[in-house]
Amino acid sequence: FKMIKLLMMLPNWLLLKLSGKKQIEIGKRKLHPPFQFLLKLTENLVTDFDTLTPEQFRAGYIEQNKIAAKFPSSVDWKDHQLDVSGATMQVREYSSPVTKNNAPALVYFHGGGWVIGDLETHHQLTGYLCENLEAKVFSVDYRLSPEAKYPVPLDDCDQAFDWVLNNSDSLDIDKTRVAAGGDSAGGNITAALCLRRKTENKALPKAQVLLYPVTDLHLQKNSVEECAEGCFLTKAAMEWFRNHYLNSLDEMEDPFVSPLLAEDLSDLPPAVVSTAGFDPLRDEGDEYAKKLSAAGNKVFHQENHGFIHGFASVGYIPGVPQVLDEICTSLKEMMQ
Repeated sequence: FKMIKLLMMLPNWLLLKLSGKKQIEIGKRKLHPPFQFLLKLTENLVTDFDTLTPEQFRAGYIEQNKIAAKFPSSVDWKDHQLDVSGATMQVREYSSPVTKNNAPALVYFHGGGWVIGDLETHHQLTGYLCENLEAKVFSVDYRLSPEAKYPVPLDDCDQAFDWVLNNSDSLDIDKTRVAAGGDSAGGNITAALCLRRKTENKALPKAQVLLYPVTDLHLQKNSVEECAEGCFLTKAAMEWFRNHYLNSLDEMEDPFVSPLLAEDLSDLPPAVVSTAGFDPLRDEGDEYAKKLSAAGNKVFHQENHGFIHGFASVGYIPGVPQVLDEICTSLKEMMQ
């Protein structure tokens, strides 16, 4: 890891040279050179999605996430077991010296296309969020597809959110300041959870943070074609994830699957939406931010033109910590 971190500090011209290509451009966007070099290092991870099994992808994703920024030394964590409709689910609680006594909280849903990812793949990111938000973070190890297809992952996350609210006293948090958030598929679950809880007249999160979220599983936006290959997340991967998550493609029309299709986005929690320029999901994330804003919600919309999908988990890339700090600053304000 130290070697990769040192390599990322090299001048941009040298990183481009090491990537073996001219700077990659899409329209007016230019790929951040450290990301271009990272794509070179990970290009062999692309696999044949016709034969790839969920078990193989999960194992590869865990290996890939071993290269992460340092976990903050001030942050502690402990695991809780939750019973959810015939199964047990883990929720990891993160705290730091500044999160004592009635602290705000963030309930976090990891990314990974509803199929891969777990508490460990996002351990560094959730620890970072705990330290920088000065809030307790509860990372949810929801059941994965295809073993548990839609709506089970969403149901699990909804129950975990209720558990945090209902146990606010023993968890020593302020139940009026509990936000929800996630990256990619976790961003999709967050957006869907807010919509569903509004429909059901349940307590809404204080704020929502959507990092490069999936908001429309039709996968027909321009960015899906522009970034179909060579930008880490591919169109083929998204189709593979979709097929494992949904019981049938008809479910793409459900606004709790594709939140961008929801007719009414009014009266939702304030949102932090962060997208990446070189990401198949860019356009649907940008559109969702604009639609939330047009419906009268407070939105901090951050477009990172030179970044790729998954950037929040690679804090060793120059420029990423500053972007994460902006996200945390805005979310902190919304959680007050």
